[in-house]
Amino acid sequence: MSRKWVIRSLVAAAVVLFFVFRDQLPEFNLEEVIEDLSEGLGSWTYLLVGVLAFLETGAFVGLIAPGEFTVLLGGAVAGQGYISLPLILAITWLSAFLGDTVSFTLGSRLGRGFLVKHGSRFRITEERLAQVEAYFARHGGKTIVIGRFIGLVRAVAPFIAGTSKMGYRAFCPYSVIGTGLWAATFIMIGYFASQSLDTVAEIVSRGLIWFGVLVGCVVGVIAAVHYLRDPDNRRRLAAEIERRPLLRPALAFARRLRPEVKFLWQRLTPGDLGLEFTTLMAVLLVGLFVLIAYWSIVSMNPGPTPGDTTAYDLSEGLASGWLEDLAKEITALGSLWVVAPVALAAGAFLAWRRSWIEFGVLAVGIVATVFFVHEIQDWVDRPRPPGGVTDARGSSFPSAHAAYATIYTWLATTVALRIEPWLVRRSLLIGAGVALTVVIGLTCVYLRVYWLSDVTAGWALGFSAFAAAAAVALVIGHFSDNSGSDDRAAASRSRSAAGAGD
Repeated sequence: MSRKWVIRSLVAAAVVLFFVFRDQLPEFNLEEVIEDLSEGLGSWTYLLVGVLAFLETGAFVGLIAPGEFTVLLGGAVAGQGYISLPLILAITWLSAFLGDTVSFTLGSRLGRGFLVKHGSRFRITEERLAQVEAYFARHGGKTIVIGRFIGLVRAVAPFIAGTSKMGYRAFCPYSVIGTGLWAATFIMIGYFASQSLDTVAEIVSRGLIWFGVLVGCVVGVIAAVHYLRDPDNRRRLAAEIERRPLLRPALAFARRLRPEVKFLWQRLTPGDLGLEFTTLMAVLLVGLFVLIAYWSIVSMNPGPTPGDTTAYDLSEGLASGWLEDLAKEITALGSLWVVAPVALAAGAFLAWRRSWIEFGVLAVGIVATVFFVHEIQDWVDRPRPPGGVTDARGSSFPSAHAAYATIYTWLATTVALRIEPWLVRRSLLIGAGVALTVVIGLTCVYLRVYWLSDVTAGWALGFSAFAAAAAVALVIGHFSDNSGSDDRAAASRSRSAAGAGD
């Protein structure tokens, strides 16, 4: 028997012995242990979780000490009320993403030979490396997302992506999504578990049979996927179903849905459209997280956050007559009175070019932004900062100017990537759009008419609205193109058949 199966057998035996003799084990109050640990760590939890989340991939520490436990602990401390849930989520997400980025950079600079030569220090054997490389070869960009939940793959996948000469622009969206899902999953598990440990224990003790059923289903799905990868197996299964009248409707329904399912699945694979869709999903995910996190904070306490106070004090210290006059002019570029004509002019230009997909994204994005800004402002009703340079009324959260200013980033990106993709300096154009969006938001903070958290939430709302609209348009455009291609192919076949008949 191999060493791997011996270890698995010992672990299984230990689990069985625990549940058989658990009544005879010394009693301890897990809830008190968590509470004492939370009180002892306090704000140091941010540093502990952030550093270990970074090192897990940034320094291959995950191969020795998987980071799930530390992230669960961070969620548990937040559940006890000693730290902020949105902040520990953001720190974990950002730290894990930065760790991925460092690992990717090292992979692109050092190459595969570095892992082969020095991998033994991190328990990376040639066999382990080959397993991850094979997984990466089969699944491509999906490895960065799915591999986040597989210890061995997570620790070295970013490095392998770097050695494979995958571009960072292609790697980044997958990393954003993967690290975000991973951080949110384990932080929230720790958060809810720490709030009701007795309930969790009861569910675990009573739900072992359902856990077994779940494991069986997962194993069955994995086995089915492996079986159906073989085209011959798929043909045999389809033929068997065809012979059974009761199952034929299910097969017909599956064939009808196959193009849609295949399209959505392939959006997580490398390629122009897949990468574009994944990037939009990454922007949407980050935007919604930032918006909801700040929304939850200001709903509980509408006062300034520590970051708001720092930015407010800085703006007061930099107060200057000519700077304030300049800031007023720049801030006006984010007002609806300016953004609306810009949107109308851009829409007319896109309609003239018959760029209907981009026209639809612009229309839906700006309308959704305006709608949700006013709805959330009415819902939250957060007071404005005191001592504003200009007269500003109404709720401050989220910043309308910052949200509307995201149209400049969208316009610059659309022109650079979709309208005139041949431009050599398109990155400069996109950078200018982003810079204008950022400066408009910061001038609102400088004039003390919005808190920094209002502006950040406004940016998040605007980018989320445009990303969601663009993602939907991308899917619709894909299916429209496919439908048109099918119609043209059918017409071509009809003409060919008619010609053959003549």
